[in-house]
Amino acid sequence: MKTLLLGIATLVCLTLPASRVTAQSALSGVIDIHAHTDPDSRPRSIDALDLAKMAKARGMRGFVLKSHFEPTAAQAYLVRKDVPGLEVFGGIDLNLTVGGINPAAVEHMVEMKNGLGRVIWMPTFDSENAVRRAKENRPFVAVAKNGRLLPEVQQVIALAAKHGLLLETGHSSAEEGLMIVREAHRQGVQHIVVTHAMKSPVGMTIPQMQEAAREGAFIEIDYGGLLGPQPQFRIEDYAKAIRQIGPASCILSSDLGQPGNPLHPDGLAAFFDALRKQGFSQAEIDLMSKTNPARALGLR
Repeated sequence: MKTLLLGIATLVCLTLPASRVTAQSALSGVIDIHAHTDPDSRPRSIDALDLAKMAKARGMRGFVLKSHFEPTAAQAYLVRKDVPGLEVFGGIDLNLTVGGINPAAVEHMVEMKNGLGRVIWMPTFDSENAVRRAKENRPFVAVAKNGRLLPEVQQVIALAAKHGLLLETGHSSAEEGLMIVREAHRQGVQHIVVTHAMKSPVGMTIPQMQEAAREGAFIEIDYGGLLGPQPQFRIEDYAKAIRQIGPASCILSSDLGQPGNPLHPDGLAAFFDALRKQGFSQAEIDLMSKTNPARALGLR
C-alpha cells in the first residue's frame, strides 16, 4: 500500500500544472531534522525507505530519522545504501529504552560505521517533564535536580562538544531546556536545537526562545503543531514567534509520520506555503529549511 501511495504521489507530481510544479520544487535542498518513520513501536504512516524515495523524488536534500525508543544511525546507513544521493542521518533519544542519560550509548552511536549518528535528543516521552505533565505514575528520566543539571547530563553535553554532534533539548521543560542550552554553550557545543520549543510539553515563551537563540541555539518550529482536531497553534502564532526570534535562529521541520497526518514532504510544502501567505519571503523560508538545518548538522 505504501509503495502504491508513493507511486501515486510521483505520478501526481509529473502531471501537475506548472504553478503546482513550481511549488513542489520549493522542497529542493530542504532538510527535515524531525522525521518519524517505520519501523517503530508506535504507529507510523510510512517507512524510512519509502520516505527516502519520496523525498528524493521531491528534490529534498535529506532528513533525520527520529525514534523515541531506538537509535537510528544503523537505519540511516541502510536507507542511504538503497537511496544514494540523499543525506539521511540518525541519532539517539535518551529515554529509558537506551538507559536514560547514558554516555556509553552515545559513544557507541558515534562509533557506528560511516558516522551517520549525528543527533542526541535529551529525553522525550520518558522525560520527567513529560511524565509529570501527563500525570503518569511511571519511571522517568531526569535531567536536573534542585536547579542544576545532573552530572551525567553534563557528560553527554561534553560528548556532543567532543564529537561535533547536534544536541537537542528533547521534551525537557522550558527552564530545563535553557539550562541545557547554557551548559552546551559553556562547553563549546557548536550545534544546538531547542526541540519544538513552543509545543507541549516544552512550552517556551518568546522571551525564553530569544534567550536560547542568544546562547547559540536554533529554535525548532514544526508543522505538527498546526495539525489535529485541536491544533496547539495557528500559523499566525508561529509567524509572530519567528519574527520576534528572527529567521536566522529558526529551523522549520515536519515532526510528521503519524497516521492521519500528511506525509513529510507534503506537510513541509503546505507549511512553507502557509508561511509565504504570512509574508515570509522564499529566501527566509530557504534559510530556515535548508541553510539552518545544514548548519545544525554540521554540513556545508
